[in-house]
Amino acid sequence: VQLQASGGGLVQPGGSLRLSCAASGFGFGNYNVGWFRQAPGKERGGVSCSNSGGGSTYSSNSVKGRFTISRDDAKNTVYLQMNDLKSEDTAVYYCAASDRTFFGSDCMEPHHYEHWGQGTLVTVSS
Repeated sequence: VQLQASGGGLVQPGGSLRLSCAASGFGFGNYNVGWFRQAPGKERGGVSCSNSGGGSTYSSNSVKGRFTISRDDAKNTVYLQMNDLKSEDTAVYYCAASDRTFFGSDCMEPHHYEHWGQGTLVTVSS
C-alpha cells in the first residue's frame, strides 16, 4: 500500500496549483481520502477530505471557496485543486487514505488515517 503525492512547488500569491496523490497496492474506491498540511512549527491539520463511495466532502474554513478535492477512483488518484493561493498556505501537503468507517467530518482528522503519502512542499511567495 503506497501513496505518492506530487504537484507541489513555488507559486506567487494568487496563483494556482493542483496536487495529485496516486495510490498503488489497493483500490481507492472503498477508501476515505484526505489532504493535510503542516507548516513549520505547527501541527498537521486537515485541508480537505472525501468520504468513500461518493460520500461527503469537507474543507477547512481557511480554504473553502479556494481549494477543491476530487477523486478518480478508476485511476486510484485524488486531487487537490488550489486556487487564489496565499502565503499562509505555505506548507508540506500530505495525502492520506483509510478504509475504516468514518462518520461525518472524521475524514478531516489525521489520527483516523493509517496510510500516508510522503508529502509535497507548496511555497507561496512573491
